[in-house]
Amino acid sequence: MSDAPAGNGEADLHTHSTVSDGTESPARLLEQAAAAGLWGIALTDHDSTSGWAEAAAAVSETGVALIPGMELSTREGYMSVHLLGYLIDPLDRALVDETARIRESRLSRAEDIVRRIGRDYPLTWDDVLAQTAEGATIGRPHIADALVARGHAPDRSAAFASILHPQWGYARPHYAPDPLEGVRLIRAAGGVPVLAHPGTRGAEQVVPPRRLRQLVDAGLFGLEVDHPENRADAKPRLRELAARFGLEITGSSDYHGTGKPNRLGECRTAPDVVAKVLAEGRGAQPVLP
Repeated sequence: MSDAPAGNGEADLHTHSTVSDGTESPARLLEQAAAAGLWGIALTDHDSTSGWAEAAAAVSETGVALIPGMELSTREGYMSVHLLGYLIDPLDRALVDETARIRESRLSRAEDIVRRIGRDYPLTWDDVLAQTAEGATIGRPHIADALVARGHAPDRSAAFASILHPQWGYARPHYAPDPLEGVRLIRAAGGVPVLAHPGTRGAEQVVPPRRLRQLVDAGLFGLEVDHPENRADAKPRLRELAARFGLEITGSSDYHGTGKPNRLGECRTAPDVVAKVLAEGRGAQPVLP
């Protein structure tokens, strides 16, 4: 178990690099975090820890602490639910196997989506590959970038709101475990699980208390309440649930570079909560300047 370092400060605990669907390299994220005045960031690429080494190598030069993490895909019925896992063991066999299965399903799903879209719009798999960094797991954001490059949408957000919206019929869900299994996987790997952006669908779609109780009993650490995409009407309800179940409140930008309008550091996690994350994680160590 790692001890929280003296003098830790505010951190942005949800960022993405080119390893998943961000547009900046892991090292560049650390440089941008320094410019934003952040004490540290968590690198939380989707279902992957591949960016950790590059980010860690940039810590000493940038003076920004790195909290290694991952955003784990889970699914509740037809609804996608994401879990942030901090300080997980990147070699934990159960987690490695499950994320490999998720990434393979993401890839198969992406190929199927491109085939479907290609029947109605000029779009090929090569178009998508041209928008993907080497080694990245291809997903819908890369398809969105290809649609933009082809002139079918003005930007990534517009592509998601139109052609890639489920109502248009091209997109299909990929495999993911349920959230309860996700929390258990993260805890078994020594990590600290937080429910990501649980208020994006509004107050009526916040996780029901009975389900949240199950996640808490399995080891859920916190709720990502301060997030730019959580709806304002959902945040009071999330704070109420956090207080009822003794959960920590985190703040994060969900930064994707130019892939989203979210700004690095626009939402931050308080130093005392950062310290609790560092003290509780045992699967990996933070990388400190």
